[in-house]
Amino acid sequence: MTVLILGLAIFLGVHSIAIVSADLRARALAKLGEGGWKGLYALASLGGFVLIVYGFGLARQSPVVLYTPPHFLRHVTFLLMLPVFPLILAAYLPGRIKSALKHPMLAAVKFWALAHLLSNGMLADVLLFGGFLAWAVLDRISLKRRPPHRGGARPCDLCAVHPLGASLAVRRVAARLAPCRQRPFRPTRMSRRPRTGFEDMRIARR
Repeated sequence: MTVLILGLAIFLGVHSIAIVSADLRARALAKLGEGGWKGLYALASLGGFVLIVYGFGLARQSPVVLYTPPHFLRHVTFLLMLPVFPLILAAYLPGRIKSALKHPMLAAVKFWALAHLLSNGMLADVLLFGGFLAWAVLDRISLKRRPPHRGGARPCDLCAVHPLGASLAVRRVAARLAPCRQRPFRPTRMSRRPRTGFEDMRIARR
């Protein structure tokens, strides 16, 4: 669990620089240059993402159940995931959705994180998706007091990692790291039927 928490702290911390201090990014950009800042930003984001994926896989090996969601919430999860792809596309394409929501990428992250929280009650799931949901809410609140960003997409819109791609990658690696569970033996109709004496003689001749 420590690796997962460390990865979340690094990844979300890098994407929260503008939330904590809007001037910090400007000073770092002036000191390192645009290329140096983007390189350091991408390297830290990638390192945090790798730790998240690996830490989530390790945490799934020793699951801690916080709550057990009812079965009907899985259907709610599917409904909440429907607008995620359109919102992600709207973040990069001009249109009515982007004009109405202002920051559709953050809305997509909220839908994505909330949908997974409703159908997953493990501690690792709550840390992962709850962390992204809290970050998206705080970032949206901070945007109201920040000056508008100029010159392309904002770095805090989670452009470094696609949320759905992150979810698939985390779960795939977690499945690989999880210990293999031997499927219980289920006797078939042939295995339950007692052998006759003639079948025993055929087996003995072999």
